[in-house]
Amino acid sequence: MIPFSHLLSSIGRDGNDFTVSLSPDWLQGRTAYGGLSAALCLEAATRYATDLPPLRSAQFSFIGPAAGQLTITPSVLRKGKSTIFMGVDVTGEAGLATRAILCFGMPRPSALDHENIPAPDVLGWDESPSFFGDRPAPNFSQHFESRIAGGARPMTPDAEPEMLLWFRHRDADTPDNAVALVALADAPPPAAMVLFSAPAPISTMTWTLDMLTDKPSTTDGRWLIRSAAETAQGGYSSQAMNIWNADGKPILVARQNVAIFF
Repeated sequence: MIPFSHLLSSIGRDGNDFTVSLSPDWLQGRTAYGGLSAALCLEAATRYATDLPPLRSAQFSFIGPAAGQLTITPSVLRKGKSTIFMGVDVTGEAGLATRAILCFGMPRPSALDHENIPAPDVLGWDESPSFFGDRPAPNFSQHFESRIAGGARPMTPDAEPEMLLWFRHRDADTPDNAVALVALADAPPPAAMVLFSAPAPISTMTWTLDMLTDKPSTTDGRWLIRSAAETAQGGYSSQAMNIWNADGKPILVARQNVAIFF
């Protein structure tokens, strides 16, 4: 296995392009899973423009397979007084794989201080059983330690399509930053898979996320992830996602559209 920190350190630069080669242990089928592609976009952007403020929002479209040697090309779309928009394209052996738009913004003085995303009441890390266990899992899942804290497992079709999971990187040298969190945030399977009665392929189409803090951080690398399928119709599912740190503070909210082949 190539640890996540080693994968990041292997990224090279050629002019305005960044390059990295993915080993099979980072793949989901024939492509990198969406979270890794998104994390590589963010990593390349921060290396390209080193004066970036914190990430506020991001949109990712997963257009084609990302495998083998990848070229990551960031560009500044607009730079204002407090925000910077960047575009990033990831190109693989089969052509354009991922297109991202990232919004970075400086904090502003504000009279408002409202937050209403309470963490659910779940089992703690030590009380939660292994999520994947001995069940079949995609290659990349071996890079994460995962535990089920509530909700349901995939292929329990009588249950509500919601999963509550603890996740953390196995690589102890993984940085405690937004890049590592983005890579982890998309590691769980889509919640629509709870409704499956047998294994079937899935493919993330788009992913939109909002970062709720300037410096995402947690204790002992542990993050609580909630994903819930709100629709699963016509071969597509729309799901909502939330991430809290180990202290129950909300860190990230997201939406995802997933193609389902069941």
